[in-house]
Amino acid sequence: MRVVVIGASGHIGTYLVPRLVDAGHDVVAVSRGKREPYTPHGAWRRVTAVTADRDAEDAAGTFGRRIADLEGDAVIDLICFQEASARHLAEALTGRVRHFLHCGTIWTHGPSARVPTTEDRPKRPLGEYGRQKAAIEAYLLDRAHRDGFPATIVHPGHITGPGWVPVNPAGNVNPAVFQALADGEELALPNFGMETVQHVHADDVARLFMDALATPSASVGESFHSVAEGALTLRGYAEAVAGWFGQEARLTYLPWERWRATVSEEDAAVTYDHIMYSPHCGMAKAARLLGHRPRHEALEAIEEAVGWLVRAGTIAA
Repeated sequence: MRVVVIGASGHIGTYLVPRLVDAGHDVVAVSRGKREPYTPHGAWRRVTAVTADRDAEDAAGTFGRRIADLEGDAVIDLICFQEASARHLAEALTGRVRHFLHCGTIWTHGPSARVPTTEDRPKRPLGEYGRQKAAIEAYLLDRAHRDGFPATIVHPGHITGPGWVPVNPAGNVNPAVFQALADGEELALPNFGMETVQHVHADDVARLFMDALATPSASVGESFHSVAEGALTLRGYAEAVAGWFGQEARLTYLPWERWRATVSEEDAAVTYDHIMYSPHCGMAKAARLLGHRPRHEALEAIEEAVGWLVRAGTIAA
């Protein structure tokens, strides 16, 4: 097929585009053209690159037509964050694509209530990001069920892989947390360190998109989680990271208001966003309908990312 990937050079696209090319698809990679993929791959030489500023073209009302004119059999949208943008694109693609795949987020669920959370649980997102993503999902699935628009939603957890800082054991993305654990220094965690995070390797997300694309009869009109099996508590995560560096984690615990005063406002805000959700989502639906199972355990995926940070000099081992 001819497959158009929007946001092609980001976390997921770094792995998805080469997989599409290797599978024999004709790939059009749409991006702002401001960065290279996180990991080089020869497949990118066989890709048609298109530069587009989505925000500007959405504002001008031209983005949907621009994508439709690329004449993709399938369109994979990895960077849509506003319901209005999703509606604009879906309307432009109606009747012109065989499959439309959207990247959502497990944050559409809001805080976990009964775990593992399944895709059919009620949606109670707390922040604007989660609310917009939930609205996009509701719109696309309604279109799929009501008038046959061929939409599939993939909801990743905390995407990790070599090339960027993963969500750390304090629930934010400050590499100093990894450094403290590597050095055997004392690390304070909020509350009792029992909130959870749930990572996923970017390549496992790419694999799920591939599996959904290959089986539209099972994936159209459906949403799927993409996470590593099982969630990590902050405490258990910290202990594992320390062990990678031959250290024993020296952890202390502070009530939230005291803990947030020990870090920057930015780090506190990111941590709060993660621990108020404390996700723990299940992968049974993807296994049942698509035969998909993630290849990476959470700690395995994180260790790969941390190893890259060590080699890059971001963390001194």
